[in-house]
Amino acid sequence: MKISLIQTSLTWENPQANRANFERLINSIEMTDLILVPEMFPTGFTMKPEAVAETMDGETVAWMKEMAAAKGCAITGSLVIKEDGRYYNRLLFVFPDGAVKTYDKRHLFSLAGEDKAYTAGTEKLIVEYNGWKICPLVCYDLRFPVFARNVEGYDLLLYVANWPSPRLFAWDTLLKARAIENMCYVAGLNRIGKDENRHLYPGHSQVLDCLGATLADASDNEGVFTVNLDKESLLENRKKFGFLNDRDNFTLQG
Repeated sequence: MKISLIQTSLTWENPQANRANFERLINSIEMTDLILVPEMFPTGFTMKPEAVAETMDGETVAWMKEMAAAKGCAITGSLVIKEDGRYYNRLLFVFPDGAVKTYDKRHLFSLAGEDKAYTAGTEKLIVEYNGWKICPLVCYDLRFPVFARNVEGYDLLLYVANWPSPRLFAWDTLLKARAIENMCYVAGLNRIGKDENRHLYPGHSQVLDCLGATLADASDNEGVFTVNLDKESLLENRKKFGFLNDRDNFTLQG
């Protein structure tokens, strides 16, 4: 399966400008199976959801469906959604046929007040797509390995993020840890550039194999980074080492 990570800067709270930029970059992709766009890709990581929130019938969701259909691939990333009077940092996994699966970010970034502006999700999402089992998560979720633990036998773990420069070492280290401990491919997509709050984002989008080896590293460059993932190789390594067979059983609470 081919996955394409789009690493770019975001225009603050300007969905129209951001959609236009992503459309330009998406149209440069010749062939892929899955496109990743960042956390809150239409707006940047804003704590003012009332100013930018959309609905599931809104322009950005419609745009994601249009792009997925036009390119014949799935697209995933998160945006601010208002539903039943609440705001969510919601990841959408949009299939080429227009079907949509959703995941509401569980671990809200309290250091920035995200827990006060948004409602946390509770349910983990496992997507089945093109013979792959995929677990998509969002940014701060990366710091919480119990929720991400591979009890479902998923093949690919995704993180879409707005992860700032001061904690870059944690980003690089934890992505590698998640790949190794879960015996799966990991793709971490981060943005670049500076936001309205003067936070600098370093990129470092990357793809890792199930042993933690780097398959792609975008560094701080803008662009599309496409990687071909080999499921046979993944299954061979799982069979050879069998680490997942020794994982602990647990019940997640709260």
